[in-house]
Amino acid sequence: MIQPAAALIGALAGAILGSFLATLILRWPQGRGVMRGRSACDGCGRTLAARDLIPMLSAVLSKGRCRTCGGAIDPLHGRVEAGCAIIGALAVGFRPDLGGIGWALLGWLLLTLAVLDWRHFWLPDALNLPLAFLGFTIGLWATDVALTDRIIGAAAGYGALLAIALGYRALRGRDGLGLGDAKLLGALGAWLGWQALPFLLLIASLLGLTVMLATGRAKERTARVPLGTFLALAALPAWLMAVSLMR
Repeated sequence: MIQPAAALIGALAGAILGSFLATLILRWPQGRGVMRGRSACDGCGRTLAARDLIPMLSAVLSKGRCRTCGGAIDPLHGRVEAGCAIIGALAVGFRPDLGGIGWALLGWLLLTLAVLDWRHFWLPDALNLPLAFLGFTIGLWATDVALTDRIIGAAAGYGALLAIALGYRALRGRDGLGLGDAKLLGALGAWLGWQALPFLLLIASLLGLTVMLATGRAKERTARVPLGTFLALAALPAWLMAVSLMR
């Protein structure tokens, strides 16, 4: 049963972190720093005051526009903040312990990677590698997976997609699968164990195929698929399926 006080703390932490992650998603692919300098309007450059930086609430009060120039604020800010708040509330609310914090960190990182891959087909090492590290550390409290299974999962997840990427390149003479996808699958293997990998790939593939068919992109021979986005979405159901079969 969810604990309201813990859920509130998780939601607040998620909303605050989500504000930073949304800025990262928007600026990082453009080569803009997110750690230096104060936040400013992307339209007029006005330095934002404290009342402009309240997660979700500021955007609602300003009706999604800058108070100075009237320029539209990217709705990604509010969506990522809300997503991180929900993740934090559920993870910490249901598990107000180190394991819940682990689930929250996993969810926040996967949300960031999913959006980056969806928008830019990019899964940076600066997020993938910490995700794998956390799987071997705080992940021990979040998922009941033996360390040996985590090591095998990380190696098998990375190795499987790496082999496919190298094989495709050798046969077709061009890249067909990014190594970021391989690293993400390896990181998820470090969290969920090797047992979840087949379900991860199956669910992610079905999600990807459904989206491609729904958007009509399946007919395009050169259409790109953000596999990392679908791997991130498949993480929880894949883990639940693996656990149910192991019982």
